[in-house]
Amino acid sequence: MASNYDYIVIGAGIQGSFTSYQLVKRKKKTLLLEQFTLPHTRGSSHGQTRIIRKAYDQDFYTKMMDEGYKLWAQLERESGVKLYRRTGLLVMGPENSESYLDFKSTLEKNKTPMVVLNPDNFSQHIPNVILADGDGAFVDTTAGVLYADRALKVAQEHFQKLGGVIKDQEKVTDIKPGPIVTVSTSAGVYQAKGLVITAGPWTTKLLTHIDLNLPLTVVKINVCYWKEKIPDSYHVKKRFPCFLLTEGEEAGDHIYGLPSNEYPGLMKICYHNGSETDPDQRDKQTDTADIDILRRYITRSFPGLIPEPAVVESCMYTLTPDRHFVLDRHPAYGNIVIGTGFSGHGFKFGPVIGKLLCELSLGEVPSYDLTPFRISRFQTNVKSSL
Repeated sequence: MASNYDYIVIGAGIQGSFTSYQLVKRKKKTLLLEQFTLPHTRGSSHGQTRIIRKAYDQDFYTKMMDEGYKLWAQLERESGVKLYRRTGLLVMGPENSESYLDFKSTLEKNKTPMVVLNPDNFSQHIPNVILADGDGAFVDTTAGVLYADRALKVAQEHFQKLGGVIKDQEKVTDIKPGPIVTVSTSAGVYQAKGLVITAGPWTTKLLTHIDLNLPLTVVKINVCYWKEKIPDSYHVKKRFPCFLLTEGEEAGDHIYGLPSNEYPGLMKICYHNGSETDPDQRDKQTDTADIDILRRYITRSFPGLIPEPAVVESCMYTLTPDRHFVLDRHPAYGNIVIGTGFSGHGFKFGPVIGKLLCELSLGEVPSYDLTPFRISRFQTNVKSSL
C-alpha cells in the first residue's frame, strides 16, 4: 500500500529542504526523500561555509537577494542559531572588462552599499593581497559568510517541527506521473498530488522517469584550503573579506575565497568550475587542472599563503549552459516542479528558491519573473510519447 501525501520533494539538500519547509508552512502534508543518510557529504549542500552576496552581473539575482537576506535573518531569529557573518566581498577583475563592469553597475543600479578601491589605497584596506595591474576592485559591504551546515540542519529541523516527514536512505527507483504522482524508492511507495525534484547532480537520472532531458552537466569541484604563512593573516576576525575574481591571467572563470575561519590557519580558495563527473562515481574524477590554476593565482596574488593546498575536499556543481537556474514546471506534467542547475551559486538563494518552488507547486503566481529560469529556454527534448 502506498503512503499518501500532498507533496513529495526528492532531494534533501538546501533547495529541497527549504521547499519542503515552505510547503509544510502552508499546511501541506509533505514528504522529503533523501537517498543518503543525513547529514552527508555526497552532493552540493555540505560543508561549513558559503559566500552570501548581492554582487552579481545580473540584475535579477541582486533583486532576489534583497529578500534572501531578510529570510536568512528571519530564520536566524526563529532558530536562535547564528547563520551569517558579515565580512564584505572584495570583487576584483580587469577594470574595463564586461564582467567586472557588469558586477559594479548592477550594485550601483540597485543602490547596494559598496566601497570602490583604487591601486593607491588598495593595500591599506586589503593587506596581503596583490591587485593585478589594470584590475579594478570594490567591496560589496553587505556580503559575508553563510554557515552552510548549520543552515541546512535548521531548515530540516523547522520542517520536521511543523509535521514534515524526512525519509533518508531511500533512493528513488521510479516515478509514475499523472494526476496523482507515484514515487517508488528502495524502501517504499508514496503517492502525492504534486512532486518537486531538487536532486542536484542526480536530477538527470530522475528525469528519465518522466521523459525529460535537460542540458545539465555535473562537475566535481576541488574545494581547496591554503595554509597561512603567518597565522591569522587572512582571518575573519582581522576583518578579512570574502573575495571574487571575475577573471584573471590564469583562467576565464571566477576564483573565489573565504577568510580563514572554519579550519584554523587555512583559507578556502576555489576555482568556480571543475571536470565532468558521474555523481555516483565522483571520486574517480581526479583531474587537478583547477588546482594548478589556483597555485599560480595564489603565488601571484596571495603572498601570505603557502601555494600548495593543505586540505582538498570535494563538492559537485550541476551546471546549465548559461549558468542560470531551472525553476519550472514539467512541460507535460503541471504537477511536477523541477529545481535544478544551481551551477555552484544557488545555496545563498535557498530560502527564496524554496518559496518559489512552493508557489509553483501550489499553482500560484511566482513572487519573481521566472523567465530566466524556464525550461523553454533550452531546446528541450521531451519525448514524443507524451
